[in-house]
Amino acid sequence: MIKQVIARTMRQADAALWLGVSVRQVKRLARAVRGEGTAGVISRRRGVPSNRSIESGRRAHFLDLVRQHYADFGPTLAAEHLAERHGFTHSVETLRGWMSTAGLWKPKRVRQRRIHSPRERRSALGELIQIDGSPHAWFEGRAPKCCLIAFIDDATGTLMSARFYPVESTAAYLDSLHRYVSAHGRPLALYSDRHSIFTKHDPEDPTPTQFERAVGQLNIESILAYSPQAKGRVERLFQTLQDRLVKALRLQGISSIEQANAWLAGYVPRHNARFAKAALSDTDAHRALEQTPEQLRCICAHHYERTLSKTLTCQFKGQLLVVLSEPMNPRYALRNQRALVVHHLDGQIQLWCKGELLPLKAFERHQHLALSRQADDKTVNTRVDDAARRETQRLRNLVSGIEREKGQLKVQVGFASWPVSHTSLAHKKSVQKNPKGTSLTG
Repeated sequence: MIKQVIARTMRQADAALWLGVSVRQVKRLARAVRGEGTAGVISRRRGVPSNRSIESGRRAHFLDLVRQHYADFGPTLAAEHLAERHGFTHSVETLRGWMSTAGLWKPKRVRQRRIHSPRERRSALGELIQIDGSPHAWFEGRAPKCCLIAFIDDATGTLMSARFYPVESTAAYLDSLHRYVSAHGRPLALYSDRHSIFTKHDPEDPTPTQFERAVGQLNIESILAYSPQAKGRVERLFQTLQDRLVKALRLQGISSIEQANAWLAGYVPRHNARFAKAALSDTDAHRALEQTPEQLRCICAHHYERTLSKTLTCQFKGQLLVVLSEPMNPRYALRNQRALVVHHLDGQIQLWCKGELLPLKAFERHQHLALSRQADDKTVNTRVDDAARRETQRLRNLVSGIEREKGQLKVQVGFASWPVSHTSLAHKKSVQKNPKGTSLTG
């Protein structure tokens, strides 16, 4: 096309239009072809390093850091930690290219996903809170598996509450609910799955679960999801945390639930600064708590109904609860009355009857009944793991006891045999030197 311009069989404007360049560029190309031939159209920058290229030493330095500290990190997360700790100032895509070339990162193939009808976010903070737990090896073998229970706002994606527990249980959710309401107030609704912690599957059973009762007493709407995709906000949150939080715990050297819960107070704000979004409305839909802190503590506990006997006693988890009364006021009116046993999360037991807190004394009767033998799909693995650890510890104690007894037996045998031979040898020598039997020291 440039040769046609030189031969004057095509106008420069038409060539510029076809090539997508300016007329001035066509003129430059025509001059270059006249002087250098076909090679004149090749850019002189070809094969020359870019003026904006990064020094190979700097590139090797950051790749060494990735190999040493962030070998299993993705490019995005590795770039964040490199920028925070090592002064990395380049883009994520630059690091992604470096890691791909060095074999530290393999791009994931795009998979065709099942399409679910989207649901618009709620408009205000506190209208809908999605809750769930994620049992996972959060400490990567440095400690046993545990469960992270999280509350995330639907409108903003803000991680409102996160806390580690040994197992996903009713007590763990009640404790999380108590902490959430104390810190933020009461949301309009909670969105959860259909696990037996949140609902009963028998439609004929009108008794709510412990968590349902607590939520109802706080006037919070409980909504159940029919699929994991329906509460995708909290599901995607755990996908992110199982990548980022696990690595952050590793870098901090945290290996216990207590350390992790204390450290989460500083991690959650950084997470929200990275992932939270602004709500459509500036309104905060959280409502103030109508109960006192002690009433909230009582609500977020386990409740059980019992009937007081003629002696004003009742059974509870292997204990005999005795109502204390004064001799001049025996409280006979409480006989055969329905009472409410409130078992607090810290182990305290209270007994209520007709709105009155009764003084009581607990007597241990059947200690084996204190621990529940029931387990669901979320707790059965933990129960089996605990039994395995107890059996392993029992066998270790047995082996160490046997080895200790063997060692003591060897010491006793050696102590009993050694003095006899030593004494006999010393006596023979003394007799040889002192035939009259006189004392060596005398």
